[in-house]
Amino acid sequence: MGTVTLGVSLAVPEPYGSLLQQRRAGFGDPAAQAIPTHVTLLPPTEVDPELLPAVRAHLARVAASGQAFPMRLSGTGTFRPLSPVVFVQVVEGAAACSWLQRRVREASGPLQRELHFPYHPHVTVAHGISEEAMDRAYEELAGFEAAWTVESFALYQQGADQVWRKLSDFAFGGAGLGVPAVPAQGSPVDEPAAFRR
Repeated sequence: MGTVTLGVSLAVPEPYGSLLQQRRAGFGDPAAQAIPTHVTLLPPTEVDPELLPAVRAHLARVAASGQAFPMRLSGTGTFRPLSPVVFVQVVEGAAACSWLQRRVREASGPLQRELHFPYHPHVTVAHGISEEAMDRAYEELAGFEAAWTVESFALYQQGADQVWRKLSDFAFGGAGLGVPAVPAQGSPVDEPAAFRR
């Protein structure tokens, strides 16, 4: 019957989401346009499509038990040499992200799975590209700053074209499904506004 590939994440809102996606593409990362800018709560996970209703119900319960929290990004980090990734750091909101991802993956739910690496919330800006390009990402985004209130998370599915598309939003406090809490990534933005020099 096959499986579907799902992921759960916190969207990085505009203007920051498009800005970081554009910068990721500019560093030569071929996956940039296929992946909305995000903080992962559940990495790509294969699921039987018949479980989708149970997955949505589970995520709605997780969201209902959560509450909005402040998120702040600042500066860059890297997982090299363990993994070829450069990221923007989560400097506020990491504890809430960790709590959420544990709830999403809990053993009683349909998304239970082990992680290949310890959970570390972050926003990827370069992955699997040349060392020189990753160095450039690390240096050029070192002054990046962004802050907002996280009010929801979302379920995504990866298509056959490798593009990740949102299936549902889950607002904290049981406010319901399908109401986006942050604008979708869209038009180009004025880059300097998101940097503190």
